[in-house]
Amino acid sequence: MNIGDKMPDILGKDANGNEIKLSSFPENMKFIIYFYPKDNTPGCTAEAISFRNNYDTFLKMGYQVIGVSKDSEPSHKKFIDKHCLPFPLVADTDTSLCQAAGVWQLKKMAGREYMGIVRTTFVCDHDGTVTDVVNKVNTKLAGEQLFKLLDGRGAINPS
Repeated sequence: MNIGDKMPDILGKDANGNEIKLSSFPENMKFIIYFYPKDNTPGCTAEAISFRNNYDTFLKMGYQVIGVSKDSEPSHKKFIDKHCLPFPLVADTDTSLCQAAGVWQLKKMAGREYMGIVRTTFVCDHDGTVTDVVNKVNTKLAGEQLFKLLDGRGAINPS
């Protein structure tokens, strides 16, 4: 997915089995939709905590944070509870959203190849149109990285 493309309205189900639809959020809400490989791994946990720690600021700026991985609803529930995450995590168990976003790709690690989620963050307007893409995510500073990006565009000022 590139700048100008549109996220699907229906993203999938959250940790409680509720359908997450962009159109069900307030009309003027924008979105930070981040794709991550796996619940409870060091990098993914650091990224989620960075978004958690900056969540109230993102909301004040008009952005809803939504995480996506191929983990199951029960896995997401445990991850949310363990780290007190205040935002929804979409269980994309069939990888259809990951494929639509272009983040389900061939990866290589320790000499083996496999299909997996390439960590990517999309910033979207209220209608789901992608306005920014972060391909090189700093997991420990994911929230701050987005503040710099958005402020550099003159879009917001998080202070």
